[in-house]
Amino acid sequence: MSKTRERILDASLELFNRQGERSITTNHIAAHLQMSPGNLYYHFRNKQQIIAELFAAYEAQIELSLSLPQDRALTVEDKRHYLESLVGCLWNYRFLHRDLEHLLSCDSQLSEDYRAFSRRCVERGRAIYAGLVSAGILCPERTVPEALAVNAWLILTGWVGYLCTSVLDSAQDELTRPMLRQGVYQVLALELGLVSEAARGEVQALLADYLRAE
Repeated sequence: MSKTRERILDASLELFNRQGERSITTNHIAAHLQMSPGNLYYHFRNKQQIIAELFAAYEAQIELSLSLPQDRALTVEDKRHYLESLVGCLWNYRFLHRDLEHLLSCDSQLSEDYRAFSRRCVERGRAIYAGLVSAGILCPERTVPEALAVNAWLILTGWVGYLCTSVLDSAQDELTRPMLRQGVYQVLALELGLVSEAARGEVQALLADYLRAE
């Protein structure tokens, strides 16, 4: 990737995250970079192409973060790693989930790609929850990995929208990373009743970390 192309993507991500994708045009991005619109269009035909490339980077990071270890059982620390990685990705690309429905309605290819991506993530989540059952962290009698995977995905990917529509008082209020981390607390709280006695102390400590996250 050329340095100019990378600069355009970095600037677009910064502006989309800070001000929202709808309020940013390619002219805004070019002005921010002190380049001509024509130079930007040489690298990207339109804003949709920029968004598609940012989504591809987000998609790759999320899927990499949901990989299962190949040679050992899962641990509670693995669960922390999964959640922290997801929060990091969601924060870095928060504009995607601030107005996801609008983005998908404007680009049929992005909509198709997102649907396939979402299904893969839920399937990886199901495998992780099944692994937590096999490791003795979640009780097999009460745990339905498929349902947990869907619930966790809905909460985490919907959390930015919830904050923007139900918690922040106005469009001028700042979304913060600690606010985003509270979505992890919601996931952990839902799962607490499924935790085995052997793992309960570790999971409760993890829950407490997110409850008091600053």
